[in-house]
Amino acid sequence: MLVNQISVFLENRSGRIKEFAGVLSKAGIKIIAMNIADTSDYGILRLITDNNRLAVEMLKQSGFNIASTDLIGIEIDNSNGILQDVLQILDEEEININYLYTYIKSDTGSTVILFKVDEVEQTLAKLKERNVNLANIL
Repeated sequence: MLVNQISVFLENRSGRIKEFAGVLSKAGIKIIAMNIADTSDYGILRLITDNNRLAVEMLKQSGFNIASTDLIGIEIDNSNGILQDVLQILDEEEININYLYTYIKSDTGSTVILFKVDEVEQTLAKLKERNVNLANIL
């Protein structure tokens, strides 16, 4: 399944993540998954919320610099080797993963892996052909 992700570009300074979280909290938006990559000057905070449309609107109104992109989400249980099987499929299809992050679904305990790839539609098609369990995150 395609999962829309918000990327927020943050200055690397004390309190900036708190300001970001405050905007979402005041709007009643729940964070489902979040990851941050940083450098000495700025960070890219990537997240999935329960209402990305509203989150984008509120963050823009609050002066945050944001972008949206689509990720592929797969859902796996914690059995040994399942991630390796999915990675094998991507390798066989010569699909490069730009980055990924995970979260645990509280209702099922299964792991959702979110992949950023260049060839989104091709990757989705290949995973469906191989019966990979695509995630339904909301």
